[in-house]
Amino acid sequence: MFALRRGYGTNRHPVEKIRSSEMLVREVPTPALLVDVGVLDANLAAMAAALPALRLRPHVKAHKCTALAGRQAALGHTGFTCATIKEAEGMASAGLGRDLLVANEVVDARRLGRLVDAGHRVTLAVDSPDTVAAAAAGGVREVLIDVNVGLPRCGVAPEEAGALADNARACGLEVRGVMGYEGHAVLLEDRARRLEEVEQSAALLAGAHEAVGGAVISGGGTGTYDLNTLATEIQAGSYALMDTAYGRLGLPFGQAISVMATVISLNRAGGWAVADCGLKALGMDHGDPSMADGGAVLFCSDEHVVFAPPEGATLPSVGDLVRVIPAHVDPTVAYHDRMHLVAGEEVLDSWAVDLRGW
Repeated sequence: MFALRRGYGTNRHPVEKIRSSEMLVREVPTPALLVDVGVLDANLAAMAAALPALRLRPHVKAHKCTALAGRQAALGHTGFTCATIKEAEGMASAGLGRDLLVANEVVDARRLGRLVDAGHRVTLAVDSPDTVAAAAAGGVREVLIDVNVGLPRCGVAPEEAGALADNARACGLEVRGVMGYEGHAVLLEDRARRLEEVEQSAALLAGAHEAVGGAVISGGGTGTYDLNTLATEIQAGSYALMDTAYGRLGLPFGQAISVMATVISLNRAGGWAVADCGLKALGMDHGDPSMADGGAVLFCSDEHVVFAPPEGATLPSVGDLVRVIPAHVDPTVAYHDRMHLVAGEEVLDSWAVDLRGW
């Protein structure tokens, strides 16, 4: 079960060595974000086949990595979704600013306006006269009306969307269309119920779009990418790397990402082991992570994951490597400054998680 072995105390190597084409997985400092390149490429290809070219507007908040976004662009997805201004700035700096949607309200859009002045296309989600005014004052020229379609978060009420679009046009903004995220539905495990919720959300968004106008209907996510047939573009992001929450839905995407950790302590009497991968390396808002070998996670603390081996297996040894599968990919990635592309025991490349921060 614990195939990767190394001597105790060897889990601290200079970060520079990660760039070596001859580096092995066992030489990477832990905790480390690993990406199985074969699974990643298969995920990207599967989504590109399902939603070709501009039917997919990949959401970079899931991977926060311009190198990975570059792979998505190479498959024809040249418009991207961002959650933060920093993401938009980083994408523009990487030459990926052809068509950026910041799918989030902001009250100071001046940094986005500077991107527009530099020749990048930036569209901003708005859901109130205040955020409309912020877009106009900051120099953003194009907006989507963000509509609340059931997720108790941002978005104007559907029946108020038309009036807000009129307000935006009166402020000199081009209204490209509407956006509505059915985030309350994307993780429902029952597909029939998921479809029902998507259809209810789509009905609300369609009514709003009729009042707003514009060519764009933006929405959707990894869990609803094939169910949301109203949207002209789907904002899926997690599909590239995946996590255990989405893994329960039976989607045609594999688990590409894991966090490698080193076993640092054992309790043979209690039957558990401790590895150096805890709350500061794993997104826990969707629940506990899983052990890749089927072991049981008992609990996580700041720097530790405490786990038991699979039934019938022996405890690992101190210094062994284990892989932990996160329950929520987005915050997990944001905890790390690099992701390492691996094939078997070899590290093929190391990409900066360069879109972190705000």
